[in-house]
Amino acid sequence: MGMDLQAYFDRIGYSGPSEPAFATLDAVMRAHVAAIPFESLDVQLGNRTSPDLSFVFDKLVTQRRGGWCYENNGLLGWALGEMGFDVRRVSAGVMRVVRGDAALGNHLTLIVTIDGGEWLVDAGFGGTQAAPIPFAAGEYDHAPFVLTLAETGDGFWRFAERFGDGDPFSFDFTPGTADEALFARQCATLQDDPESIFVQNLVVQQRQGERHLTLRGRVLMERGANDESKRLIADADDLVTVLRERFGLDVPGIAALWPKICARHEALFAPESAALS
Repeated sequence: MGMDLQAYFDRIGYSGPSEPAFATLDAVMRAHVAAIPFESLDVQLGNRTSPDLSFVFDKLVTQRRGGWCYENNGLLGWALGEMGFDVRRVSAGVMRVVRGDAALGNHLTLIVTIDGGEWLVDAGFGGTQAAPIPFAAGEYDHAPFVLTLAETGDGFWRFAERFGDGDPFSFDFTPGTADEALFARQCATLQDDPESIFVQNLVVQQRQGERHLTLRGRVLMERGANDESKRLIADADDLVTVLRERFGLDVPGIAALWPKICARHEALFAPESAALS
C-alpha cells in the first residue's frame, strides 16, 4: 500500500474536515494519540526500525502497530503536511537537563504554524500531550499530567511533563529545522547502544482519554488524575493479552521474548518486583 492520507484517517478513526485550521489540527492529533500507542517492541524483537516515512507508514498504518517518536511524529507530521499545514520537524533531546547535548536528536517533535501562530505538537512522547499547546511559555493541564513549556536560558526550550509530585520528565529543543542526519544516527544508537532504555527494556505507553497506561518490563502502570495503580504481568500469555486488549497491539513473536523480558526486568526493577509480588 502507498502512503494514502485516507488510509491514515481510517487508522486513527478520523472522519472530520481536512482544511489546515486549528480545529482540524486539534482533532487529528487527539485521534492519533488515542489510536496509535508509543512502543519500541521492534528493538526487543531485533527488527531494525527506520525514520523513513514509507517504512513508518507501512508499520503504523498498514500493520496497525505503534511506534516511537521518529515514527509517531514522523507519520503525524507527514499527514499534516499532506493536509496543507505548515509543519516543521524539530530535533530535541530527552532529559538533556541530565544527559547534556549528547541527547540532542534522540527525539523528534513538531511545530505547526497556523495564521502566524506556532503550536507544539507531539504524539511521540509516550502520550503525555493530549492536544497541541502554544509555542510559548506556559503551564497546561493535560490530565493526568501537568505540562510546562519554558525557555532554559541557554538558547533552548524545555517541554516537561509531571505526574503529581513526581520528578519532571522533559526534552529540550531549539525551534529550527531538524538535522535529519542526526536523527538517523540517534535512531540507530537507540537500537544498538546497550545503555539505551529501549535495548534494556520493553516499553509501551498510551494516553486513553484522561488516563495513561505504561508497560515497562513486567510492570503495567495505569494513571488517572488522582490515582495510580501497578501490577506485574504474570506470564507470556498475560503479556500477549495486555498488548492486544489494553494497547490494541497484536505483534508476532512477542511471547518468545518472555524469558528475556523477565531477566531484564529483574535486573532493572528487582525492588519493585518484590513489592508487587
